[in-house]
Amino acid sequence: MLETSARLLRLLSLLQQRRDWTGPQLAERLGVTVRTVRRDVDRLRELGYPVHATIGNVGGYRLGAGAAMPPLLLDDEEAVAVAVGLRTAANAAVAGIEETSVRVLAKLEQILPPRLRYRVSTLDAAIVAQHRPGAVVSAEALTTIAAACRDHQRLRMDYRGHDGAESTRTVEPHKLVHAGRRWYLVAYDLGRADWRTFRVDRLRPRTPAGPRFGPREPPADDIGGYASWAVGVGRYRHRARFTMYAPAALVAERVSAETGVIEAVDERSCTLWVGSNSLDGLALHVTLLGFDFTVHEPAELAERFRTLHARIGHALGPPPAMDGPSPAALGPPPAGGPSPAASGPPAG
Repeated sequence: MLETSARLLRLLSLLQQRRDWTGPQLAERLGVTVRTVRRDVDRLRELGYPVHATIGNVGGYRLGAGAAMPPLLLDDEEAVAVAVGLRTAANAAVAGIEETSVRVLAKLEQILPPRLRYRVSTLDAAIVAQHRPGAVVSAEALTTIAAACRDHQRLRMDYRGHDGAESTRTVEPHKLVHAGRRWYLVAYDLGRADWRTFRVDRLRPRTPAGPRFGPREPPADDIGGYASWAVGVGRYRHRARFTMYAPAALVAERVSAETGVIEAVDERSCTLWVGSNSLDGLALHVTLLGFDFTVHEPAELAERFRTLHARIGHALGPPPAMDGPSPAALGPPPAGGPSPAASGPPAG
């Protein structure tokens, strides 16, 4: 009896791991005959598990959705992953799920074996969530938008732009993008006849959803990268391109996905795209990242670097006395020559 019960639990675990199994596959994994698999499936059905079967020489089985959620069987790594995910969700930027996440985590920790409870409690004791003021979205809005994306249904919504202007939009939603502190919707805006990126905390979906639509060719293969460009570069008046003389991973530690787009060139350099409505803001932002760089575009940004270089040099006053000709005796720099900040790393 104990052997049969253990095998039923093992069978249930297998059915939860993937969508479809054939009878011989299950028999091989369980070390029994196909006939025993059929009997065990019948026992699971008697216990209320909706196991669907397909008829044929081989036969197949699938665990379906029932009226109530069946118990989940998790291995050690899955249980730890769920616990860490729930702890993270309790501090996420989604309103209404914090309490639910904590409640589910409490249930999970009660049934974890001691070795796993120790691993989870160790992680919990060592991890501190960084609470930052930011936009919070409702779980209801996220699920409404996600369903419209999945079902290819038009979405009517009230939207507040970054300038505070209110508008009503009709869009064909494509994907939701989570950028850490904020959620974005990438959608085709029918009124603008173009792809747009919307902050989810600024929109209010109208229900019911609109008619279905045929999916369009997406604006990019990498929707996350597309959203980063739209948010960190594309929406600004000035868009600048730099070569940063540092590994892409190192630059990414100081430039978030919401403030720039990074493309690796080789192991020691990368391309950085950033945007701003101020050329001075661009110049200072990239300079303060702490890496050598070359500015490529726009042309007026290089001129702004020269102006700032001269202004800072004037603010520092004359250099201390030194042997040999003074800098003034050497004459001004060549006309149009690049400033040190815009010329890249020193040779050698």
